[in-house]
Amino acid sequence: CLPDLQHSKERRCRRLLAEGGAGGGAEAGAAVLVPLCSVRGRPALLYTLRCSRLRGPYGGDVSFPGGKREAADGGAEGTALREAREELGLNLREESVWGRLRGLPERHGMLVVPVVANLGPLEDLTLSPNPDEVAEVFTLPLEHLLQEENQGYTHFRTAGRYGYTLPVFLNGPHRIWGLTAIITELTLELLAPDLYCRKTHVPGRGITAPQKRA
Repeated sequence: CLPDLQHSKERRCRRLLAEGGAGGGAEAGAAVLVPLCSVRGRPALLYTLRCSRLRGPYGGDVSFPGGKREAADGGAEGTALREAREELGLNLREESVWGRLRGLPERHGMLVVPVVANLGPLEDLTLSPNPDEVAEVFTLPLEHLLQEENQGYTHFRTAGRYGYTLPVFLNGPHRIWGLTAIITELTLELLAPDLYCRKTHVPGRGITAPQKRA
């Protein structure tokens, strides 16, 4: 059956996050908030489309709210909550945070820690996207993300031969790729381990795709 965000699921996820994601927060250079929510009762993930006017390599990309850590943040959770407030006008309580996924290097090598939080019903929230950073806010139901026809992957070559494989999520308002797709994949594995089969394969880094279940 499809995953929900009820208390039994939350307890299991909090436990797994505490066991597997506790490391990597102090030395992380950045953090993102992975916003779980529900839309008309259907569990979903919330994404942002970054403003194309942003300087740097990420303008126009789909992302989660996030950014570089500041000294006053006190850790990855503080960074993720601050960025959600600055980008979306969301004032989330610490109790909404479930925990950290393991840190991941972005394209320039900075370690990024994804912080999973449950926003609750989207209908109960008032979002105020910062127009200088966010061009659009959209959600995708977990049901959509878990359908194989909406999942893809890209093989990358290094020095003329196969290097690694990264996931991509299709058929939504915008294509989800790069670090955001990897974090989406880790989140689906957390929420629905029996329904999602990993696409990411990075030899030599301990990130490999398991054999698909029969």
